Amino acid sequence: MSLYPNLILDALRTVKYPGNGKNIVELGMVEDDMRIAGNRVEFSLIFDRPTDPFIKSIVKAAETAILTHVGQDVEIRDNIHVKTRHANPAKAEKPNPLPGVKNIIGISSGKGGVGKSTVAANLAVALAREGYKVGLLDADIFGPSVPKMFGAETDQLYMHEVDGHPLIIPLEKYGVKVLSIGFLVNQNDAMVWRGAMASRALNQLIEEADWGDLDYFLIDMPPGTSDIHLTLVQTLGITGVVIVSTPQEVALADARRGIAMFTGDKVNVPVLGIVENMAWFTPEQHPDERYYIFGEGGAAKLAKEMDVPLLAEIPLVAAVGKHSDEGTPIALGDTMSAQAFFHLAHEVIDAVDRRNSTLPPTHKVEMK
Repeated sequence: MSLYPNLILDALRTVKYPGNGKNIVELGMVEDDMRIAGNRVEFSLIFDRPTDPFIKSIVKAAETAILTHVGQDVEIRDNIHVKTRHANPAKAEKPNPLPGVKNIIGISSGKGGVGKSTVAANLAVALAREGYKVGLLDADIFGPSVPKMFGAETDQLYMHEVDGHPLIIPLEKYGVKVLSIGFLVNQNDAMVWRGAMASRALNQLIEEADWGDLDYFLIDMPPGTSDIHLTLVQTLGITGVVIVSTPQEVALADARRGIAMFTGDKVNVPVLGIVENMAWFTPEQHPDERYYIFGEGGAAKLAKEMDVPLLAEIPLVAAVGKHSDEGTPIALGDTMSAQAFFHLAHEVIDAVDRRNSTLPPTHKVEMK
């Protein structure tokens, strides 16, 4: 087979950038540096920022397009290089603050009081119990609750030197590396900070901590939409976000706005799916009974409307709150509630795999 640049470009025109419907050639993302030697093809893709959440999936899609439309014998894997387009060429590209982290997942909610931090803490524990290396950052600057949920309100943080730089050592408990602004302030003090102060504190917990190698780095984000979310997106290449809501219409309306923020042009982060927390009430003595005290099926309808997966439905069980208050997340056990969080962990793993391989999501939820 005789290969030439236009043949490769025609294949790349089938690769669309998510969200705007335009292909990567039309968007000027294919740099004019293509090199062809026999069956070997090598070129660069240009992205606007190093934290673009679609880098991995676009590179994978470009490889697949060439192998599909040009030929399976084209040597293209690992021959597509990634570059960043700078508005100011004199400005040096900021290094990746978490080079050892494979997947960064935000846990967000449109409003407070829906159990976002409970979901984040138990998801982290469930992933760790499945054998993954997990970190959890409590980025809910104005209401940090992760220290209490991990029974670590009075624990002290320490620092050590790595390559000559002093770094914070995250607390490790239940197999999860944890950091929170709650470790650095008096737990009885009100967090009255301007946005810039909160962003600087958050950056310190990300960039001046020794997180090491992680499979999943979960971020418990503040509720609502704020400049904290922009700070996280600009600082990190977030793999995707999980939206937590309850079945109530008020919560669902806020969740809809949260999804719109993440998928909008300014943030542009994939939504991995929705978790419906407090989906129904189940008395501990009667685990087969369900009472839909906040409404029924609201998150499933929202997931279908917004074209995102429904990852899990977590029941409202008194023991979940009790274990959180005692600093022992319920995912440490093997109860029905614990199994709901293990199911969520498996769904998140699958959603990340789909996002990285550009496979279409599904809306099916099967409780174990």
